[in-house]
Amino acid sequence: MSRHIIYIINPVSGTRRKSGLQKLIAEKTKQKNIPFKIFPSVESGDYSFLSSMIKDERITDVVIAGGDGTLSQVVGNLINENVNFGVIPCGSGNGLALAAGISTEPAKALEIVFKNKARAIDGFYINEHFSCMLTGIGFDAKVAHEFAQQAKRGLRKYVILVSKHFFSAKPYHFTIESNGLKFSTEAFFISIANSNQFGNNFTIAPKALLSDGLLDVVIVKKTAKPLLLYNLIKQILAGKLQKMETSLKLPVIYFQTKQLFIENNNSAPMHIDGDPAETPENLKIKIVPKCFRLIQP
Repeated sequence: MSRHIIYIINPVSGTRRKSGLQKLIAEKTKQKNIPFKIFPSVESGDYSFLSSMIKDERITDVVIAGGDGTLSQVVGNLINENVNFGVIPCGSGNGLALAAGISTEPAKALEIVFKNKARAIDGFYINEHFSCMLTGIGFDAKVAHEFAQQAKRGLRKYVILVSKHFFSAKPYHFTIESNGLKFSTEAFFISIANSNQFGNNFTIAPKALLSDGLLDVVIVKKTAKPLLLYNLIKQILAGKLQKMETSLKLPVIYFQTKQLFIENNNSAPMHIDGDPAETPENLKIKIVPKCFRLIQP
């Protein structure tokens, strides 16, 4: 089957300059004799305008040069189209790409796209919003909101913001229902992950897999700040999954589920794949197994 690619380039994601990226993409794709079009990312995150083009011009692949947020928006809009999705990681964290083993070097990532080995992976919905990798509620989302406003991004800037907010962080009150149990807790943050990556090779849910049909939920409860750091490090290194009912008394709760309900009683902030999002009071979060095809090694 002949291929036809749409590239979407986010000009502001991450820290890498994009001036030479479009040229690289065009040159390498022409060398492969593959028809292609290049579009910039759109600020609204609405890519539904591409649906008719995909059908009319028989587009086979949509390749996103950007970060996890852009990838999530594109896939969420075009998830029902018969295309493969590729990634040229250009974001600040690139969590999905790292979890899938995709190189962060543009030329190497392009070669993966050209080899066209696509496999179906999971996604999930937070109410009506699609997420391809990770959603956070609480402290990490507060950092993500401020991070999105920075003129310069990158790991160093993210670490500075985490340090700035860490010792002033306040817990939020949540009521959580999953796996037949309902409980309330005060927590600094809740991470719902389909990937073992927080970004930049930082692991938040060590047992998470891209296509296991399960969400990994990490809840960091209210505790003394030095103890919080210790338990986070211990959790990351050990990666020990617990049954929900046996982990409720631990400082860090870590379990798997197909869906959960969260009452966000203190209006804690939320991010979806690193991008700030509005947080409703009630959240229904549900896995969608193998809902899109990702080109990967």
